Amino acid sequence: MTKKQFAVGERLLLAVVFLAGIGTLGIEMVMPRMLAPFFGTSQPIWAVVIGMTLVYLAIGYRLGGLVADRRPDWRLLFQLIGWAGLSCAVIPFIARPILSTAQGALRNVAAGGFLAALIGVILLFAIPVTLMAMVSPFAIRLQLRYAEDIERAGRTAGTISALSTIGSIVGTFLTVLVLIPTIGVTSTLFLFAGFLVVLSLIGLRDPRGLLLVITVIVLAGAYQLTTGVIKAADCRSCRLIAEFESDYNYIQVAEQELTYSNGVVDRRRVLILNEGLAFHSIYRLKYRETGDPLDLLTDGGPWDYFTVAPYLYPETDPADVRSLALLGAAAGSIAQQFLAIYGPDTIIDAVEIDRKISEVGRRYFDMTDSSPKAPYFTTYNEDARYWLATTDRRYDVIGMDAYHQPYIPFHLTTVEFFREVKAKLNPRGVAVVNAGRPAS
Repeated sequence: MTKKQFAVGERLLLAVVFLAGIGTLGIEMVMPRMLAPFFGTSQPIWAVVIGMTLVYLAIGYRLGGLVADRRPDWRLLFQLIGWAGLSCAVIPFIARPILSTAQGALRNVAAGGFLAALIGVILLFAIPVTLMAMVSPFAIRLQLRYAEDIERAGRTAGTISALSTIGSIVGTFLTVLVLIPTIGVTSTLFLFAGFLVVLSLIGLRDPRGLLLVITVIVLAGAYQLTTGVIKAADCRSCRLIAEFESDYNYIQVAEQELTYSNGVVDRRRVLILNEGLAFHSIYRLKYRETGDPLDLLTDGGPWDYFTVAPYLYPETDPADVRSLALLGAAAGSIAQQFLAIYGPDTIIDAVEIDRKISEVGRRYFDMTDSSPKAPYFTTYNEDARYWLATTDRRYDVIGMDAYHQPYIPFHLTTVEFFREVKAKLNPRGVAVVNAGRPAS
């Protein structure tokens, strides 16, 4: 090999390592979002994702080194990348049956969600992540094949490791901040599949590689044509109206019909997130017709208690209740009740970290923030604790209804947090927390 050919080959390999790093962590960032509709996004689920990714990387590094020593052929490297891309394109077709079966089989088992998520990650992502992990050691072996002496080995390994890591950083932020919010989880996975097979085609420079590209395109098209919603509505007697994927959640809006003992049918909108353990907002559609505040109540649901919290103090007059800070606003159930009971001029500062949920509230739940109907109702799409620490206002009621199922986020349960809450209350202010309730 000439010096010029070596320089070209070296630059190509370094570019491949960087791009493979993007693909590897991009695929990893898709994992938790694909698991979320079935198992949520709690820390144990993230432990499964990170732990199994590290297992696949370790296996891939080892296999990549062994294979490269036995057959240090650049064509094999690009074939591995192409196979990884093809395996990614298969995942959307098998994800739902595998994850729903695992969810149902282990629903009543202790730590069932953790075990089911573990099974899902093993069956869905082991092949592509392991194949992508083989790229770096393979590239190091190819680079050292043309090295003039052993003194180059350390610099070569360090450069390739650094480029792979930088690519992984790019893949992480690109996937989480741009791709998933813009085109969704499944399209992101197909995009990475196409990216990898095209990279393989460029490296192989073999027209037969077009078959992989065409296969991925056909699979992506077939999926879009034959597959409907991500999953059915997660509630009894519900009909799914819409579903969305946001920066933080898988979101469902469903319509539910309840029949009371007197035969009256009550239609309501419900907000469901991720694995569907609970309703996060309820809106009774009867209120559109009657305008009666009582028709916003939810039959003793936890949201109803926020409106009566001020009466913890005796002799409280409704006119005394002028402000509410709501940490965890969801689609606006509590805020809308508060406005209906205490008047449209009530000051409501609602905090909801997920901007998409706020948009869903305005579109499907008649949430009236920043409108002429509720000029002092403002929604802040921020973390609740940060917002509380930075606001200068004091409130008659501070309501806490933030959930990262099945728990309240830990930083909203500390002594320091509740001291901050107390400091932001008026002299006769009340703090109220939705802490959930057992099935019994």
